[in-house]
Amino acid sequence: MSVLAIATANKDWWGNVTGNWNQTGRDFWDSWHKNATQRSNRIIVGGSENWRYGFNYTDWAIKNGPFYLNDTLVFKYDPPNDTTFPHSVYLLPNFRSFLKCDLRRAKIIGKATAGGGKGFEFVLKRWQPYFFACGEHKGIHCKDGLMKFAVWPLIRWYN
Repeated sequence: MSVLAIATANKDWWGNVTGNWNQTGRDFWDSWHKNATQRSNRIIVGGSENWRYGFNYTDWAIKNGPFYLNDTLVFKYDPPNDTTFPHSVYLLPNFRSFLKCDLRRAKIIGKATAGGGKGFEFVLKRWQPYFFACGEHKGIHCKDGLMKFAVWPLIRWYN
């Protein structure tokens, strides 16, 4: 994964303009920024798949971007029981930690019991890259189970 992949997760940052650079005025602005009047989004990580082992969350982030400041990510996963493996959510400190699934300096933001029911919410409050990963089994869920993704929320411009 590279910085380009993080930017690709926010793939629509230039909007839906598809080569017609001759647009002017308000029409151009509306096509460039499709969410100009929307306040924030509430996004379930993984959609109907929730937060689970074996689902590619980097692909999910690319397909479901862009993400904006003050959007809320909702992590839902089964609490630990006899039939499921536990999951958690860590915020990794940097891109290198993200690439290697290195949890040594990561901050836990969702314990194994936090994802049950309606899940738990994480608001993208700062204009910075966020690197998320499952920290269970010493990072194996991150390394082998594809349970990691990165986003850099965009600034939402209002009318």
